[in-house]
Amino acid sequence: MVLIDTPALYYRAFYSVPDSIVNDDGQPVNAVRGVLDAIAQMIRRFDSPRVVATMDADWRPAFRTAIMPEYKAARVKDAEAGTEIPPELAVQLPIMTRVLQSAGIPIAEVDGTEADDVIATMAAQSRTPVVIVSPDRDLLALIDEAADVSVLRPRKGGEWEAITQADLPEAYGVPDGTRYRELAALRGDPSDGLPGAPGIGEKTAATLLANFGSLASVIKAAKAGVKTGGLSPKRAATLIEEEDTLYKTVEVMRCLTDVAHGLDLDSIPGELDRPAVETAARGQNIRRSVDNLIAALGSADTESGPKASGQSFPMATGTSTITPIQAPAAQPAAAPVPSLSAADSWSQSRLVGFDLETTGVDPSTARIVTAAFVESVDNSRTWLADPGVEIPEPARAVHGITTEFAQANGAPVSEVIAELCTVLSDLRSEGAVVVGHNIVYDLSVMAAEVKRHQPHIDFAALLPTIVDTFVLDKRIEQFRRGKRTLTETAKRWKVTLLDAHDAAADALAALDISRALAESSEEIANLTRADIMAAQGDWKRAQAADLQSWLRRKGNAEAVVDGSWPMA
Repeated sequence: MVLIDTPALYYRAFYSVPDSIVNDDGQPVNAVRGVLDAIAQMIRRFDSPRVVATMDADWRPAFRTAIMPEYKAARVKDAEAGTEIPPELAVQLPIMTRVLQSAGIPIAEVDGTEADDVIATMAAQSRTPVVIVSPDRDLLALIDEAADVSVLRPRKGGEWEAITQADLPEAYGVPDGTRYRELAALRGDPSDGLPGAPGIGEKTAATLLANFGSLASVIKAAKAGVKTGGLSPKRAATLIEEEDTLYKTVEVMRCLTDVAHGLDLDSIPGELDRPAVETAARGQNIRRSVDNLIAALGSADTESGPKASGQSFPMATGTSTITPIQAPAAQPAAAPVPSLSAADSWSQSRLVGFDLETTGVDPSTARIVTAAFVESVDNSRTWLADPGVEIPEPARAVHGITTEFAQANGAPVSEVIAELCTVLSDLRSEGAVVVGHNIVYDLSVMAAEVKRHQPHIDFAALLPTIVDTFVLDKRIEQFRRGKRTLTETAKRWKVTLLDAHDAAADALAALDISRALAESSEEIANLTRADIMAAQGDWKRAQAADLQSWLRRKGNAEAVVDGSWPMA
């Protein structure tokens, strides 16, 4: 069973996902998207739809403030209402709740308690392993090897850190969750109004607990005048002076394990009400995240999966959705479409987005890390490759994939190259058009990788019709000021790009931009596949010549801009 610390996740999403993502009423929906995508990721990670979204019914419960009035007092934004939630976030919570409940994911909150208390109660009651998903370190106190309770914490770059009781000694210097709570009390947490013991940090706290066994024993030793095991006279005096506060802190941090949450844990997940999901999503600009969630539920263990009811709802199963990057897997091919005649325009053809994330910016030396072909929000295929080289930190900072993760989870790059070439060849034979933003880079990387790993393949010969949104955008609005990165181009054409530098997200954005560009220029939209290929080659050469001339006028007399297209 996966217990979601929903408040922690929606705050994290609210402050990390762009607030430019709004619904039809102009209200931000960034937190909604972030939470839905995170829950979908958890369902796939554990192959289980048994997920509960826990909530704070009271984020400063009276029983905690009675012990320590300063508990979370600094977070109060509105003294009269006693709330910490920004109004731009508050309006998103009902939307999120409606979607989750309609999808069969129960919302668990109990009057007068925090989400932590609901989580602790369910963890104590569960007859199956429990994973708590939260960035809140306080919940590490609930880790219990005997009860099979662990914690999954989000890290930078889209990675997750799984922590079990076996990990606590090396990570924090304590043997179990109980000792972690005492360590946290000694260390303190100013954001929660928990002062800790002045001058005692996490490492010192861990040393004291390791040497004396418990907080009570540490204080007893301090009172006895012990001067070993990390207890200097100054620290001993501090501990004696702060004894009452430390015990109160431990009690404030202790989670209730007997709250009446009202859920039958054996009946989770609930019923998937597709019409209700459709209604909850309408006009909210969260379609992609909702489809992602529903697809994850559909692909999880069918024996414990949600029971569907009502009418059909756009959903997909298995690896055909935009999911966290995964290694290549067997997948039904998209239904072939009849080849189009030369008289048909490219914009009316079957369009498929393509994008790579790599180890660097030089296409001759960059190696493929992730790749994606995307036909729609619910029809995509992604790859994770072990590039065979170290992924430099600047590249990891962009796409979030570490060398270790790629080595552990990626397919050999030669296999990925072969599969990508097969997809391109199939798309060519089916009359499809492959779309990308500055696709000259992606195809040039592919060409170098093919030469490196599959030299028998004639890469240029298998390419289908190519559309480069970078070239088209510059053709349509030649003198527009500002950058023409995918992110900025998406903003200009009012296209959603939720997760820049995710191959599938970038490919989908390029696809949507191509449609917006076609709508803006009837002349370009009506070009045939052959004509658009020839025209882009001419436009790219002219654009490169203009940029080269401008650079030389600005003092770079040696500037050379390559006008090759669609490969350098």
